[in-house]
Amino acid sequence: MTTLYDFSATTNSGADQALADYKDQVLLVVNTASNCGFTSQYKGLEELYKTYVDRGLVVLGFPCDQFGGQEPGDDDEIADFCELNFGVTFPLYSKVDVNGSDAHPLFRWMRSEKKGKLGSKILWNFTKFLIDTDGNVVKRYGPTTKPEEIVADIEKLLPAKNSPEAI
Repeated sequence: MTTLYDFSATTNSGADQALADYKDQVLLVVNTASNCGFTSQYKGLEELYKTYVDRGLVVLGFPCDQFGGQEPGDDDEIADFCELNFGVTFPLYSKVDVNGSDAHPLFRWMRSEKKGKLGSKILWNFTKFLIDTDGNVVKRYGPTTKPEEIVADIEKLLPAKNSPEAI
């Protein structure tokens, strides 16, 4: 069986990273864009990350330019934009395709695990995939789902606040 841990991705600084490095953590994987109507969700994603990182949540941002050319920048420009405008500290990866023959294998796999309203294709930026501590896709959220609307689902996957695993 395939899990998220079977994949690797290139960080926005150009390093190849095994996603197995996130073993035993809850992940929220998001395809992002700097010039999208949903770009303000970066703020909510950063708030989720800061609130829950100590309990084991990591948000992973994957910039994508497949939807209306809304992510034209290079990796450095994207990182600067995210930091300056939204204070993003969660991990950002190099720009990827999420659909089509050049789609990153991680996104091909996640799409096949949890289909959206119109099948497996990702329809727009800020589609989110919630991954459990075993590396399995638990849920898929459309672009209009705001990060704060995912809190209850995240809480279910994280250890309780005062449990030894959360310390």
